[in-house]
Amino acid sequence: MNIQIIIVFVLFLGAVFYIGKIIYSSLKAKNGCASGCGKCGVDFSKIEPDKN
Repeated sequence: MNIQIIIVFVLFLGAVFYIGKIIYSSLKAKNGCASGCGKCGVDFSKIEPDKN
């Protein structure tokens, strides 16, 4: 096997792994918003709706 083919194959596998990791992390369930600052974790269950 030619060394160039091996290098291209390794780079291709790395790119497939990288894209798969990005897709997996975007589909994984998240708590809150994408910023990760924690301000989206507010508990709104105790707020009663306006009955007007």
